[in-house]
Amino acid sequence: MHSIVRSWQRIFALLIVVFMCIGCSKVPSVSYNPWKIISVPTDSNLLDISFTGNPEHGYLVGSNATLLETNDGGYTWKPLTLELDEQKYRFDSVSFVGKEGWIAGEPGLLLHTTDEGSSWSRIPLSEKLPGSPIAIKALAENTAEIATDVGAIYQTIDGGKNWKAKVESAVGVVRNIERSADGKYVAVSAKGNFYSTWEPGQNAWVPHNRNSSRRVENMGFADGGQLWMLARGGQIQFSDPTKPDEWQKPQYPELSTSWGLLDLAYRTPNEVWIGGGSGNLLRSSDGGKTWEKDREVEEVAANLYKIIFLKPEQGFIIGDRGALLKYIPNPETTSPPEAA
Repeated sequence: MHSIVRSWQRIFALLIVVFMCIGCSKVPSVSYNPWKIISVPTDSNLLDISFTGNPEHGYLVGSNATLLETNDGGYTWKPLTLELDEQKYRFDSVSFVGKEGWIAGEPGLLLHTTDEGSSWSRIPLSEKLPGSPIAIKALAENTAEIATDVGAIYQTIDGGKNWKAKVESAVGVVRNIERSADGKYVAVSAKGNFYSTWEPGQNAWVPHNRNSSRRVENMGFADGGQLWMLARGGQIQFSDPTKPDEWQKPQYPELSTSWGLLDLAYRTPNEVWIGGGSGNLLRSSDGGKTWEKDREVEEVAANLYKIIFLKPEQGFIIGDRGALLKYIPNPETTSPPEAA
């Protein structure tokens, strides 16, 4: 009887080892980790980052009216408090061109600065504005574009005094919305069951059904206008560069894991980074054909849900609970500036 029990115990232990091996990632590791973990004085969820015309001077925004400032390129950050009313605001988006900057947030908040953030003024928003601003893009002096959480798009050319609708009707509640460098937009529906596109000159959003049974997690644009799509279960797709309405074959960069893929960003036309749940970070150096895993950031106990490259050598990864990573082009020779 005891021998039978021991045999079953050995079989059970072997099955556990087999299942553990199945879960092991077979994705090769990157040759080095270019990301430095930055200590940030907040545990709020960070949501966006932007720098002024001075590459050392930038701002981070997030939930609970979080506003952080850096004057050393993003190595250290200090919290700032703006005098607002007693509502609990969420700062979703920040964008600068030179000294002029904007912050968009919920519920119904838009802030403007013309002196690199030394002072901020609140821009009144019409009660007829569909939804709350969740994305802002500074385009030029006195010129910016906002998008709301229901897909309304407006532009100002006079510093926020007047706004003109770019699209006649909203698209419905969205989970995320992204703008390309040439002014195109893609928005994913709140439930991830379809997406919509819009480009300058069109009167309305164009809806598209998702092309698989997997719900869409996030979408965005490559530098050349090509679309990318992240779906549940670690799936990624790129639109066909020669046929924009068609999609290439789905990829699963890390088939053995169940961590969701949350955001994608291009550092260069060929180098792509994907962030995901529980510190999951993947890199492709060939435009998404093959993938490597950055295992040194797995210790970051956060979901990496936004990757931003302001320039090829200036990038950040934002996560929940105050997680922030800074891109270091050459970690062996690059070090933070000495304290004054």
